Amino acid sequence: MIRTNNISFSYTEYEKTDELDTEDLNLIKAAREAAVNAYAPYSKFKVGAAVRLESGVIVVGANVENAAFPSGICAERNALSNSVSNRPADKPIALAIAAITEDCITEDFPSPCGSCRQVIAEEESRTGNKIKIILSGKNKTVIVEGIDNLLPLQFSRKNLKIILP
Repeated sequence: MIRTNNISFSYTEYEKTDELDTEDLNLIKAAREAAVNAYAPYSKFKVGAAVRLESGVIVVGANVENAAFPSGICAERNALSNSVSNRPADKPIALAIAAITEDCITEDFPSPCGSCRQVIAEEESRTGNKIKIILSGKNKTVIVEGIDNLLPLQFSRKNLKIILP
């Protein structure tokens, strides 16, 4: 039997950042500040990410480019790696992403690349927590509840023959 299925997802869109709650606004602010510290001499596309952990601690990361492409690291993976390395028991509950080009926040919201989506999926799997993903641009902010909405049919430990603890 052949079936055709559809995948859809929902997200919440805000035209003004002041419509967001204070915790999410603070996370966006931290992501924007992290973007300022990005090292992006080649693309000039500076990305910052901020992860809010269950304890309330905010961990940030910025993209770091390298002349030997693709040896750099994205802001999202940088922030999540930082949280896993330094606070492994403190689970991420939200991730905000912001980008700067030519010293101003991008008009549209940035969205994580495929590699970052996979890392977010693994972190959700590792912790058992859905991560609220906040994509913040100058004119619009989008909130997606969990990586399933950005990465349907994802590769996971279930796909491996080896069962990991």
